Amino acid sequence: MTETTHTQTTPPGDGAKQHSPEYRVAVDSLRGLRQDLIHDAFAYRPLPGRRTDGRIVRRLPGRLREYAAWLPHALISVAALITVAVATAPSGGPELLLGPLCAIPVLLTMVRPVGAFWASMVSTPVVAVLGSHGGEWPWAAGSFACHLTVLTIVAIRTRPRAAGWMWALTALYALVADGIGPTDTYGTNSAPMLIISAMILLCVTVWQVRRHAEQEVTAQQTVTAHERSRRTLLEERTTIARELHDVVAHHMSVVAIQAEAAPYRVENPPPELEKAFATIRENAVAALTELRRVLGVVRAEDYEAPDAPQPTLAELDGLLANVRDAGLSVDKAVTGAVRELPQGVELSAYRIVQEALSNSLRHAPGATARVEISYVLGGLGLRIVNGPPPNPSLIKPSPGAGHGITGMRERVSMLNGGMTAGRTDDGGYEVAVYLPVALPDEGDA
Repeated sequence: MTETTHTQTTPPGDGAKQHSPEYRVAVDSLRGLRQDLIHDAFAYRPLPGRRTDGRIVRRLPGRLREYAAWLPHALISVAALITVAVATAPSGGPELLLGPLCAIPVLLTMVRPVGAFWASMVSTPVVAVLGSHGGEWPWAAGSFACHLTVLTIVAIRTRPRAAGWMWALTALYALVADGIGPTDTYGTNSAPMLIISAMILLCVTVWQVRRHAEQEVTAQQTVTAHERSRRTLLEERTTIARELHDVVAHHMSVVAIQAEAAPYRVENPPPELEKAFATIRENAVAALTELRRVLGVVRAEDYEAPDAPQPTLAELDGLLANVRDAGLSVDKAVTGAVRELPQGVELSAYRIVQEALSNSLRHAPGATARVEISYVLGGLGLRIVNGPPPNPSLIKPSPGAGHGITGMRERVSMLNGGMTAGRTDDGGYEVAVYLPVALPDEGDA
């Protein structure tokens, strides 16, 4: 005989729908209690040292700065001594042993913070019961100071939710102790404990929330600055691509036209030559078409192609004249044999000088500048240097977008060159660039 077992399955979600919202809140709360105060309650979590790069600590001498890192540990040790003094002050003899019961939870906060809270909860009734001198219930004087200290330190070292759970457990203990303790003889101090601890934990929680918010803002600002720098870099590369497009497109157009006209300049050219020039023209036209298609991807919608050809070093005198009209006294010095360079190098050199002089106008108004151009073997050297502003207190520099140096570095990197930029000894600024230029082969000379 074969038995058939029918299993009734419950669709997912039906069981959850049977529970009320209050039940789910209670379950979530108990789960939070378990995560904060029960799970790995006695895990080893050593107290980190104080940072030594603060505004006050970093001004201390070297040895004192090293000692300042242990300031949190020293404060907790002093608090433990204070609890011992409070616990043993009114009495002596065997009750001196109650002092360590109040100090151990405080010291334990340096290595096992959550465990220190439970140790304080356990030591509190022990000290209250074993203490023979008169006092209040359920917290003796030493336990009162101990528990407040432990609550404060543990709240600082844990998340804000844990502070709420610690206060709730403290209130639960106070309620139970008041119900079973000899309050008629001693009186109860649960209300002062709950009020003072609530105020302390509230202040610590607000401080933690604010610190966490500041950390998130700092992290977001860091990410924003990184994204802004990356966007600036992409914008500069896009600008360089647009400018070089006109240079490359001009040369490709010349190649296509010359390849088309070359067969007509030779009388009775062989078919192989005509076919070769036709292939050159087709490849030049295809390359020009692909170049325009790729540029269309990075070109902005509001971009307008320039009507005039891209500038070269031959137009540098006009740039210097405009800069002088703007109020910057600038000189030019050219060394080496002036020669025609590749148009990409000419364009990049012109833009670098233009941006460097713009930075001089913006950040050092009224200063003097000098542009040095060196035609050397295998490359081109540029040096743009400006002096400090004559009256920095009277003439304020104009803030810029911070893209100038980034754009210059991108142009230099594109040409496999080198660049340095930084302040001079007299308070000015210097930009030095080297752009390599391939030497022509002996067969092409």
